[in-house]
Amino acid sequence: MSFPKARIDRWLWSVRAYKTRSLATDACKKNWVYVNGQPVKPSRELRCGDLVTYIIGPLKKEVKVLQLLEKRVAAKLVDKYMQDLTPEAVYIRAEKKRRSLPSHSFGQRVSKGRPSKKERRELEEFFYDPDGDS
Repeated sequence: MSFPKARIDRWLWSVRAYKTRSLATDACKKNWVYVNGQPVKPSRELRCGDLVTYIIGPLKKEVKVLQLLEKRVAAKLVDKYMQDLTPEAVYIRAEKKRRSLPSHSFGQRVSKGRPSKKERRELEEFFYDPDGDS
């Protein structure tokens, strides 16, 4: 069943772009989500045919909205609702970038536990830099 319009954060969660709706909402607030080239708020209404660009990790994905939905669907059914327009080269570059990062056991951190506010900001800037070359 297709709806006439749907919120961008709910649609991203429904097509499994983000694991939770809260993560999709946060991504919109951090300007990691664009609709037709414009940064959007989480409440932005989507329409069929819109071009959605979102950042997840080192990957910047572009998809075209084929159908709208309100509820989360199985992973097998996601292709009915969006068309992936991301070039293969972007996937390869993101995989190389992910592999070049040291694993947790080789990290330079001395302290244990949660990262400090400064460390968290540095991590977010490193992994999710929208102005980077990904």
